[in-house]
Amino acid sequence: MIADKDFNSSESHIEHLSGGSSSVLELRGLARRYGSIKALDNLTFSVPAGQVVGFLGANGAGKTTTMRAIFGLTDLDTGEVRWNGELVDQEKRRRFGYMPEERGLYPGMLVGEQIEYFGRLHGLSAFDATAAMKVWLDRLGVADRMNSKVDTLSHGNQQRVQLAAALIHRPELIVLDEPLSGLDPNGIDDISAVLTEQAREGCCVIFSSHQLDLVEDLCESVSIIDHGRLVVTGRVDVLATSGSRRLVVRVEGDREAMWARNIDGVSVSETTGGAARLVLEKSVDSDTILNAAIAAGKVTQFSFERRRLSEVFREALT
Repeated sequence: MIADKDFNSSESHIEHLSGGSSSVLELRGLARRYGSIKALDNLTFSVPAGQVVGFLGANGAGKTTTMRAIFGLTDLDTGEVRWNGELVDQEKRRRFGYMPEERGLYPGMLVGEQIEYFGRLHGLSAFDATAAMKVWLDRLGVADRMNSKVDTLSHGNQQRVQLAAALIHRPELIVLDEPLSGLDPNGIDDISAVLTEQAREGCCVIFSSHQLDLVEDLCESVSIIDHGRLVVTGRVDVLATSGSRRLVVRVEGDREAMWARNIDGVSVSETTGGAARLVLEKSVDSDTILNAAIAAGKVTQFSFERRRLSEVFREALT
């Protein structure tokens, strides 16, 4: 069940379906107001190590403010950020990696020199920064652009270079704001593979994205916020099997599923290519749906499916 939106309660509105992983990054009661706008409103959740965690919300929900708060780039009115149980300070942040949505690179600087520079800022020696730069540019498929200026690169290659800058010092926590935006399928696959590898090595990985189908494939867990408050958190596989049943039915000749529009206890969440995705209340018998579909025409698809992350997201924000 998606929690109801009583923002006067503290935790009762959260659908919490998390697994048993130990938490590393903890956000406790984060609050930030800009005039009359509450960007963060008692935001509390944790991010476990060893997982890729999706951080989701509509535009203006408070995702970027949260990410900036982790790095001390946004002052908080109240609340705290903890790492391994301790308050985050500047020294701990040197072990974090951040890939902002807006380009965080120097456009006129050579790619290789720039990545080395970021490595040195995080405490690497000149030798180690150079070695790590070569490894990451090769791993991300842009080693041949080492001596190019950033502003001569395509958008996708700039994304790859920016990820290299976030990873060069082997961070324990990686925070990424829309890292897959504007990438072609190869770029998405390459960056997704790197994030998965980092999580498997024990890194704590959290990223935001509006591409929910990609989040569903890549992430083990998600946290969804709305108006600066947490509304859903949990493992993707658990969220997919919770909530109302989903039934996909295709009836030839009725691409808009008009046959299902007036069945009690049934709502049509979407129609794609003539297939209707139906949401069933508990009282509805699937045989009733099948009989109605057969009466409407030739049934070419009739199958129960998992709840998609896009549906979890929409229901959380309803």
